[in-house]
Amino acid sequence: MEALYLLVPLSIAVVFAAIWLFFRMSDDGQFDDLVSPGWRILEDDDKPSLAPVNESAVSLKKDT
Repeated sequence: MEALYLLVPLSIAVVFAAIWLFFRMSDDGQFDDLVSPGWRILEDDDKPSLAPVNESAVSLKKDT
């Protein structure tokens, strides 16, 4: 019975801490966009990159 004097206030404090943390994250915008990250994984990256070509590496491949 004496354990309840400790466990009940402790559990109430944990619940209030979880609620406070949830509202703090929602105010910071954590849950604003839940759809885009999932779609970003499924998009193909087949487009060639626009990185500059190293010309010295290309000329070495032609010589050999």
